[in-house]
Amino acid sequence: MISLKSTLAELNGMNKGTIMEQLGIEYTEAGEGLVRARMPVDRRTVQPEGILHGGASACLAETIGGLGSALLVDPGTTEVRGAALSANHTGTAISGYVFGEARILHRGKHSHVWNIEIRDEDGKLVSTSRLTNILLPRKKE
Repeated sequence: MISLKSTLAELNGMNKGTIMEQLGIEYTEAGEGLVRARMPVDRRTVQPEGILHGGASACLAETIGGLGSALLVDPGTTEVRGAALSANHTGTAISGYVFGEARILHRGKHSHVWNIEIRDEDGKLVSTSRLTNILLPRKKE
């Protein structure tokens, strides 16, 4: 189970066999209310015109906001589910990496709201997103 005490190696290890592994997403920092990650701009993440696909940006945003919420709850009693994601793509990236940063805006009992910015290697804003996660009681087996 993950927690704020999890290492980056442990967090990145959870991505094996998932869409995060397929897109090359790698966590670079994770703490209370803040998660950072990077994603390559390559054949896995671009559209046919060779620019970063908005869906890949949205996946990065939901990934880091979701992890952020998961780090703030008791995983034994609470499940985190993405409920709403809005994304505005304000720029393009054609190579290298993009870097996502998720910061919590609202930490409620039943929901979390995150602001996520994705920037290219030069620091230019590529996409900004707002993610709402709902917190559900974990079903007992």
